[in-house]
Amino acid sequence: MAENTNGDGPSTSALLQSLYSAPDAPSCTVAARALANHIQTTGLHILAIDAITDDLIRASRSKVGSERESSMIAIEEICRTVGAGGGAEPYLLPLLPVILERYPETGKAEVVGKAAEKAAKQLIKLSQPEGVPKFIKVLFDILSTSGVKWKTKAGALDLFASLVKIGPDQVAERLGEIIPPLTQEMRDTKPEVSTAGQKAAMAVCGVLSNLDVLPFVPVLVNCMARPDTVPEAIKQLSANVWVRDVDGPTLAVLVPLLQRALSERSSIVQRQTVILVGNLFKLVRSPELAHLHLKNLFPGVNRIAETASFPEVREFALQAVNALILSSGADEPTVAALKNTALASTGPSPIPSTPGTPSVKLTDEDEILAQRSLKSLIGKMAHITVNPFIETSISYQAGAVASLVRKRDFDEAQWTRYTVPYLSRFMPAGDAEKIAKENLKRWLEIDKERYYKAAGDDDDDPTEKIVNLTFSLAYGGLLLLNHTVLQLRRGWRYGVCGANGCGKSTLLKAINRHQIENFPESVSTFYVEHDIDGEDADAICLQFLIADKFVKAKNLTPDQISERMREFGFDDARQACKVQSLSGGWKMRLALARAMLCEADLLLLDEPTNHLDRASIEWLQDYLKAQTKVTILTVSHDSGFLDSICTDIIHYQNKQLVYYRGNLSKFVEKYPAARSYYTLSASLVKFVFPPPGALMGVRSQTRAILKATNVTFTYPGAPKPSLMNASCAVTLSSRVGVVGPNGAGKSTLIKLLTGETVPDTGKIEKHPNLRVAYVAQHAFHNIGAHMEKTAVQYIAWRYQDGHDREQAMKASRILSEEEKKQMEVPIEGKNGEKRKLEMIIGRQKLKKSFQYEVKWKNLDHRYNTWLGREKLIEAGFGKLVQEHDDLEASREGSGSRDLSFKVIRQHLIDVGLDGDIAEYNELKGLSGGQKVKVVIAAALWSKPQVLILDEPTNFLDRDALGGLAVAIRDWAGAFLKDREERRRMRKLRWLSDSTGAPREPDTDTEDEH
Repeated sequence: MAENTNGDGPSTSALLQSLYSAPDAPSCTVAARALANHIQTTGLHILAIDAITDDLIRASRSKVGSERESSMIAIEEICRTVGAGGGAEPYLLPLLPVILERYPETGKAEVVGKAAEKAAKQLIKLSQPEGVPKFIKVLFDILSTSGVKWKTKAGALDLFASLVKIGPDQVAERLGEIIPPLTQEMRDTKPEVSTAGQKAAMAVCGVLSNLDVLPFVPVLVNCMARPDTVPEAIKQLSANVWVRDVDGPTLAVLVPLLQRALSERSSIVQRQTVILVGNLFKLVRSPELAHLHLKNLFPGVNRIAETASFPEVREFALQAVNALILSSGADEPTVAALKNTALASTGPSPIPSTPGTPSVKLTDEDEILAQRSLKSLIGKMAHITVNPFIETSISYQAGAVASLVRKRDFDEAQWTRYTVPYLSRFMPAGDAEKIAKENLKRWLEIDKERYYKAAGDDDDDPTEKIVNLTFSLAYGGLLLLNHTVLQLRRGWRYGVCGANGCGKSTLLKAINRHQIENFPESVSTFYVEHDIDGEDADAICLQFLIADKFVKAKNLTPDQISERMREFGFDDARQACKVQSLSGGWKMRLALARAMLCEADLLLLDEPTNHLDRASIEWLQDYLKAQTKVTILTVSHDSGFLDSICTDIIHYQNKQLVYYRGNLSKFVEKYPAARSYYTLSASLVKFVFPPPGALMGVRSQTRAILKATNVTFTYPGAPKPSLMNASCAVTLSSRVGVVGPNGAGKSTLIKLLTGETVPDTGKIEKHPNLRVAYVAQHAFHNIGAHMEKTAVQYIAWRYQDGHDREQAMKASRILSEEEKKQMEVPIEGKNGEKRKLEMIIGRQKLKKSFQYEVKWKNLDHRYNTWLGREKLIEAGFGKLVQEHDDLEASREGSGSRDLSFKVIRQHLIDVGLDGDIAEYNELKGLSGGQKVKVVIAAALWSKPQVLILDEPTNFLDRDALGGLAVAIRDWAGAFLKDREERRRMRKLRWLSDSTGAPREPDTDTEDEH
């Protein structure tokens, strides 16, 4: 041993001698503290130079009990004193096996075991979160050593709880590697080891973040220890309602159990297991994660789907197969290969191991690369030759660096935490900080090469980059984009594509609000939504733009604004119209005019073709393509629109933005899985509408049940009517598409038919018992006041009285001033007595019509009388009659339906909304497409005979459109739809021409219009 001293202090050998010769534990502690201070002052290198570590290991195995105790006390004090400054773990962690060796000490030497426990706890405290995997690896090496004593094993298992508290996220990332060896320890023949193993497993599984599975952790741990309890565990899990996203750690715990359960012979267990698999994988958001577990579960599920004795079990298994394929995005060759894969055994098998997340081995390529990078930087920047002592620290640091790289965590504070304290042990702190920054810079470049190489952007292109930054994006607790690049060039037009719910609209809104980190303040943005704000509806179009705060900032004169409006098709007459009188398409034009007047650098368009007719879409395409100085970022379900305008496609892939040059067609050639943006898919998405109720007295499918006769309607402030002398009729066999240019009156006609508005002249007639389901152009109108409710709660509220509470909101049910005065006009009875009508409270059949029970003002119910329908209408009480007819019709359809949450949930599932979202997610958190499904489902609850959709394709994705088309095709009621879609066939179309009068197409040319 070399004789190192620190100034005038004692030598290392003297300090060690003092330690071993201490007469009692307190004296030993004082000597151990002196040794620890000596190491801290001199530097960690003295551990190797003076062989302090080797001497403590020798003493721990000495035949002299006091020396063994002294070594444990010394290790504890060194960990407390030297470890406090950080960076000492690489040199002290190898002492953990030595400490655990002393746990079995008994009898007079029991004090050695107690000292060892204290030393182990102090050593564990040194670990940083990203260092936890290194500590776990050492513990598993100890557990796998042959001949190790049971107390050492139990002691090692007891330390897992402390490590879980230090690094829960790091433990969660490696559950797939941790659970299998722990399972073996839980089955140890020594009860103490088995118990310690179960405690360790409970602590480890406690890191799960999925609240649905946390209550079942004791069941799962018991199942790991006792495989015979698998059926009971599956029974409990299958009875649970799964609503939260399923992540890697959750699957790491559940998949081994599911794999074992799939081998059970019981049909009951098989049924429960495949249902559970289907439910779980519907909630797996990451295709990579689902694909990782595909090989473990698919063969077993598919075998049950093909060979199960009961048809019901086979059906559930088939649904689970589809869920596995959908969630993993597996292609046909992969599925075919998996179907040919047989299970290793047809009988019960041990619970196998399975990874919880994509491969996270403790020594991988990133760790090796991190070691090389640190070595080169130490030599280059600190001019230090890397020796074995420094190599120990570098190897330890590399593990933490590799973990940060895998998670793409490039926070400078984190990288400083896992680099500077360790480097400072053998170089000045200033040099350590410089190396840490340069190391982070290198890894950022490596990350960029890995993830952004597929961006398809040509760095040699001379076009100006107006945005070039790296950012992350989250919504609520969900990470949408992780450390990805946003790169936009001036004048380029980008289409944003991705699966529903991936965050496309959220990205546009975050950009507009400048919530993207480091977004350049010099870049002005303008966000164009699908409608103009409701509070400006009464303004004149020209004044609306003149008063707009964004337009005001440009200091434009009214004449300049008016001239620019003409470019968007607003002539003098339209400029003088009120905003509320505009159709949806013209409102979109007005929004675009406002955006272009603001001269933004970046134009953000969210579903811009909603409410636009074909001519307007073509105009919009031409206009956008002419904007060579404005960068355009758009989200749209209109594949033709994206194909026409896009110069580039930005695609959401694995929480990254990946860039592809060219339009949507070019993108699909490179990424075939995106073909769903082009075509409707009816293979897996299926809507089922409730059958329409019967109409009393209607035996013919061609008898008119809803009719408009010579109706004229003019919006307040509009110079001319939207509809003039329009007539039409609907029968039970009707399949009608109302087509025509923007502003022709399509939506107005539909609103008149549904009672949303009242005609100026003419009349609307309908069967007294007719129920009409109407989904408006602005579909969220009805649910706007119920955003705190779930979809299930909303339908339960709307129909809780046995009828549709939204009916009372219609304009046709609200009494005008004249009608209120009419209520005061008395009706003369048969005996000449005059009475004033208060309300209608009942109805019954009278020959081919109805009579109504009338409650009179200031009279008891015993004086109620029955009056015929025609007499009441003739007396001016038509609205009250119609209101009561609607009430009775609604009761007939919905009054007999069970309003339990279970039934409502299934109804929403039938209309394409996920059951868990329907029951547990508030309406305010749903996407546009999900809200449309809620509105459709709510309208259909009363089993209507007529369904009217006013531009329903807005907000719905391609798969949902396919499901909607199938449901409409199979539905037995009448159907009306505004806006033509070539993908659907109709028996009849109404054309609304410039006069606003609907007519049937009379030429082949018109039918193709």
